[in-house]
Parts: sequence; structure tokens; C-alpha cells
Amino acid sequence: MSEITSVINEHDLSHKQINLRRIRVEVLDGPDQGKWAEFDHDVVRIGAQEGNHFRITDSTVSRRHAEITRTRDGLVLRDLGSTNGTFVGAVRIREVYLGENRRFRVGKTEMEFTLKDELVDIVPAKETRFEGLVGQSRSLREVFSVLERVARTELTVLVTGETGTGKELVSRALHQRSNRKNGPFIVFDCGAIPANLVESELFGHERGAFTGAVSSRAGVFEQAHGGTIFLDELGELPLELQPNLLRVLEQREVRRVGDTRTRAVDVRVVAATNRDLQEMVREGRFREDLYYRLNVVEVKLPPLRERAEDLPMLVEHIIKHAPFEHSVRGCTDDVLRLFCDYHWPGNIRELKNTVLRCIPFCDGDLIDLHALPDGLRGSKASAGPLPEAEPTEDGMDGLPLPDSELSMREAKDQLINAFERRYLEDLLERCDGNVSKAARSAGVDRKTITRLLKRHNIR
Repeated sequence: MSEITSVINEHDLSHKQINLRRIRVEVLDGPDQGKWAEFDHDVVRIGAQEGNHFRITDSTVSRRHAEITRTRDGLVLRDLGSTNGTFVGAVRIREVYLGENRRFRVGKTEMEFTLKDELVDIVPAKETRFEGLVGQSRSLREVFSVLERVARTELTVLVTGETGTGKELVSRALHQRSNRKNGPFIVFDCGAIPANLVESELFGHERGAFTGAVSSRAGVFEQAHGGTIFLDELGELPLELQPNLLRVLEQREVRRVGDTRTRAVDVRVVAATNRDLQEMVREGRFREDLYYRLNVVEVKLPPLRERAEDLPMLVEHIIKHAPFEHSVRGCTDDVLRLFCDYHWPGNIRELKNTVLRCIPFCDGDLIDLHALPDGLRGSKASAGPLPEAEPTEDGMDGLPLPDSELSMREAKDQLINAFERRYLEDLLERCDGNVSKAARSAGVDRKTITRLLKRHNIR
């Protein structure tokens, strides 16, 4: 069992460390005496049947006997309804925190757990590439260092960062560097599925479970068995379904909609969001226990504007891996300077779309200013953060001012909704209703535009 947290050394603000915690389980007395194993799972299940994390051959041990779970308040030993009981000392327990007494008994097998802690400095990796990720900046090489440490573990990883910073690339990199690389890699976008279908998509359904369920179907957790599941846009998961996800993360088993049976799943979970989940927890829009279970390791991706030194490498990488034939080999110094000054609100996704769009418009083998989109080529204003709009009589940049009697959160949501609607309507009009073109212009992916259009009932 392992936990990674980022700690800033009080004497050196640039000195970051990660705390690796593992749990060692050993049989002290019984048929399996001497057997031991170390785990970085946040749940370790003990029992006689195949599929438990720690399997025991003692005939007095039930198929699913007990489990040790890491919680915010410590390690909990829980009996799973065993026949012969779980004991701490002479006391038969149902659930107990494991404190100083680190010995316990399942059936007639005496066991002991030991926490194995390791404090590791985050030293920026020397490499400037990690699978599909590219960058020489210190911030990104620190990310590479953390990914290298956690890739071969079973730790749940939460990837955070602005839209377009490469969160899915991180999840794929973790999968490729893990012991599960030959297993499936399944992506599930929590915000792209209608709310009434999310449960079925995640956990599967049986025939006749609801109107339209003409056959049984495995959900994405079953599909990812033996591999990795990437839960994208986690902050969009409906609140009422969050307990279901928590149950899967804790028990590693799913129950299909319309079924009474549970199915064990062996998956590594990587989740991503561009939302502030801690703020959502405070506002009651995201469960605290689910956040804790997912945030075992947090990988924060820096925005592109904070690592301009990576731009030459990124541009070279995008050109080299363009999905079509061309003869372009780079860009002019003027273009690179403009790229370094630009704010890149859409981050790497916007940069990639920009570079790929430029290639067909090049007259030679370099991207020059004439190949750039109009918004980048002709305006100094676009070479940095967008200027603040002058307020008009009815509000900011034509948007209605929110009612001051509302709470700050409600007022902010009202203003954001008004902005999103206005922006989408203007964007679609400018792009002749073409969603793909609109997504490229906005520097986001198509599914983001589709989700926003649906949210605002546009089209």
C-alpha cells in the first residue's frame, strides 16, 4: 500500500519530495508460515480463493476473509463475513483501526503487517521525453520523475491541469511504462455521456435492465480488466453516481445494472480533471471520500505559457509526427518568438492544431508568418494574455451583470454560463456551424464543444 504526496522542504522552497508508503504482510504462524508480500494497493484483500491480493491455503480461512484498507485516518482491518473470524489479540473484530498492535489472526493463521516508508527527492529527470510527452523545462522534467516512480506501481493517479495540457498523454504514458502495458487501455469521458447512461457505460448492464437494453453488455471497468482505465473529465461525474465509483475503487468489483451478481475487476485507475476538485468538495459537489481515494498521487501539469522553453521541442515533435506527408522541417525565428509570447489558452492542443494547420500553407520548408492563422499573424494583442474588455452599459463585454443578491458562486456560475453561450454562438456562426472547425478554432477537442453545446441547448 503506498501513498505519494508532494512536500515542500521548509528550508528550500525548490526542494520537493514524495513520500512512498508500502505495506508488508507476512504469515507468522500457520500453513503458509514465512510467506510475505508488499503492496502499494490502497485495499489489500486476504482470503483462500484465487483473486485475493494475499492468498492463504489455511482451511480455516474463508474465500474472502478480511481486508486492510488505507483511509485518511489510518489503516483499517475489516472482516468480510468470514466463518472463523478475524482477531486482534483475543478479540474477534468486525472492523478496527490497526495502530500499535500490528498483529492479527485470520482463522488459525497469525499475521503481521509492517509499514514500509520511503521519502524520495523529486529530482528533475535528465530525459526530455517520456513516451509521448516532450519537454526540457524543469517543471515537466519533475513530472517525468514522478511518472517514472509511480508507473510500475498499482497506485491510483489523479492528473490535473488546464484543458489541452496533455492529461490523456500522461495516462497513456503511465500505462505503457507499467506492468499492464500488454493489457487494455480504456478511456471513459465522464462528461461526454448522457447522465442517464453513465452508470450503464461504467459498470455494464444486463438484458432488459432498462428500455433499449436488448442484450447484456460489459461496462468500461470490465473492458479494462487486466489493464488501465482512464477516467477523463472526472469533475463532470454526476454526484449521485460517485458512491458507485467509490465502491468499485474500494472493492475492485462491479455490479451491472439489472444484475445481482458482482464481478471482480483487476484495473489500474488514472483519472483526470481540469476542475478544482477540492473546491467542489467544499461546495458539496464532489464526495470527499471519493476525492481522497482518487488522489493517492496527484500529477499537476503546468500550462504551456509557463514553460515557453519547451516550445522549440514541441513544434519539432508535432511537425515530425504530423499525420500526413509534408516537407516542412521547422519554423522561422519570427514565428518561434511569436509562439513564445502568445498566451496559449488552449495549451498544447491549441499549439498542435495551429502547427498542423500551418503546414499546408507553407511555401518552403519552414513555417513563416504568412502561414499562421490570422488571429496569430496580424495582432500583437494575441501575442499575450487576452486584454480586458471595456464594460458596456448592460455588463461586461455585452454580458449581463449578475444579480448582486446571489451568492458569489451563483453569480459566478451565471456569468460563466452567459459567457459560454455567447462565445459558442459566435464561434459556430464564424465557423459556419462546423463543430470540428469550431473546436480547432477554439483550441479544444471536438467532444468539449459537443458537450458545451448540449449543456446550453444550442442547435
